[in-house]
Amino acid sequence: MELLTKNAVQILEDRYLLKNDEGMVIETPEALFKRVAEYISGCENKDTAKWSQAFYNAMSELKFLPNSPTLMNAGCDHAQLSACFVLPVEDSLESIFTTLKNAALIHQSGGGTGFNFSALRHKGDLISSNKGESCGPVSFMKIYDAATEYVKQGGKRRGANMGILNVDHPDIEEFIMSKSDKKSIQNFNLSVGISNAFMKAVEDDLDWQLISPHTQKVTRIISAKLLWELIVQQAWKTGDPGLIFLDAINNSNTTPDLGRIQATNPCGEVPLFDNESCNLGSVNLSRITICTRGEYEINWLELSRIIHIGIRFLDNVITLNHYPLPEIKITTLHSRRIGLGVMGWAELLILLNIPYASKKALVLAEKLMKFFQKESYSASEKLAWERGAFPGWGLSKFGVSNRKMRNATCNSIAPTGTISVIANTSYSIEPLFALAYRRMGILGGKIQTEINAVFIQKMKELGLWNEETEKIVLETGNLNECKNIPKKVKDIFTTGLNIPWQYHLLHQKIFQKYTDNAVSKTINLPGKTSIQDISDIYKTAYSYGLKGITVYRYGSRAGQVLQKCNVIGC
Repeated sequence: MELLTKNAVQILEDRYLLKNDEGMVIETPEALFKRVAEYISGCENKDTAKWSQAFYNAMSELKFLPNSPTLMNAGCDHAQLSACFVLPVEDSLESIFTTLKNAALIHQSGGGTGFNFSALRHKGDLISSNKGESCGPVSFMKIYDAATEYVKQGGKRRGANMGILNVDHPDIEEFIMSKSDKKSIQNFNLSVGISNAFMKAVEDDLDWQLISPHTQKVTRIISAKLLWELIVQQAWKTGDPGLIFLDAINNSNTTPDLGRIQATNPCGEVPLFDNESCNLGSVNLSRITICTRGEYEINWLELSRIIHIGIRFLDNVITLNHYPLPEIKITTLHSRRIGLGVMGWAELLILLNIPYASKKALVLAEKLMKFFQKESYSASEKLAWERGAFPGWGLSKFGVSNRKMRNATCNSIAPTGTISVIANTSYSIEPLFALAYRRMGILGGKIQTEINAVFIQKMKELGLWNEETEKIVLETGNLNECKNIPKKVKDIFTTGLNIPWQYHLLHQKIFQKYTDNAVSKTINLPGKTSIQDISDIYKTAYSYGLKGITVYRYGSRAGQVLQKCNVIGC
């Protein structure tokens, strides 16, 4: 397929295309998209061929792609198609290791898992059954981490986990420090489960009670402010922990009849109940444009069409999915939760000559995502009249407002790590990490070099692309040292590490406003960022009503995936 880059083909051949018993690739990218389209259209009551063609066209034109497990497994035996799962961890050895077994099966099939370990009794607490002492949640997380290390997802990618511990758990300090050596628990993203009460205690410099999950009694009283400082110090040092704002998540929960949500998927974009899964897909914004006499604009009619195709596609996935556990099937079918999001936001802004760090970008973000949610809801409502509302609809927020919906949620902003490479576009709603960079530690340790294609295209259109500019970009990853490039052009191509964190957060805030699940966004920061900056970012995220926040200070973790080139010809 002409649209696929060399890097995209390399990833597809390594992870996605079918292989024979000898490990030889026996499928083309075109055949992959046909396989997926035919399988996902298989539950259509009529017009099956029509929808198969529509799904194929959307994928092969790289305007829409589903999450990786669907691309990998659709059309195969016992196809597990979901990317996101949350599993319960109850306070018993049987529950802990049953969940570990289930997580291993999910990882093997291509999914990622999230856990809240707050139900586990704290370290040193007595175990009445054998008069012994509990080793605490962090010790069990290390066991989960070791198991993940040796179970590759579907034989194609290593398992990903989210580990959450609530801020009032007695072992919270150990949890916060658990990755301080930059070696432990590397198969987990960590987030502290934050409550409004804790944030109020930090603001007022109050004491904070740590509560035994077993007895519900206070075990210790500490300073909320000192605990906050420990969190931000470790986030500055290692990138972990992030924060999950549990009250914000539950305040917008569309199915409160199921209780409180306590965890998310590995990257935080889908808050889920225990034993629930979610299916994701993303629209490639950089391919939903019209160019007239060299000027680009969003093709709103085409965007609407692709959104409706994407919602239908993801709803079909729920129907056709092979669920790894009966409990997951029951919970998932109750809500039929899906998450259609976007990728290519940074490239869309470049095509429109809009700097990421500008009010104009924020205005467009609001217009775009408001439209995106409206069309997503319209598509889900149309499906509800055609196929019936989701089973939990009557007790949901949609049922209360008497709006029929096929899905309890429609939108998530996922990181789109691998599918963005396949689609040859920028990640999610992130700014460009760099104009040229290396993608490390993927495909069995191979290195992929990337020079952004839209950047080159725009520079050529402006008559500014030459050998000298290319050399500087390969050396530095940006245009800062290009003296002959006008400032207004440099502003359009400002990269993530040079964008003030305030604009990172403002983008996340606006996209979250019209996203019923959550937004996965990493605030990428230069190495010189201070600990106080991290504190300010986390507090601002809370004040914005975000559901989660993650930061990453450049160079704070060994083996980071994206790295600036720094070497000509890298």
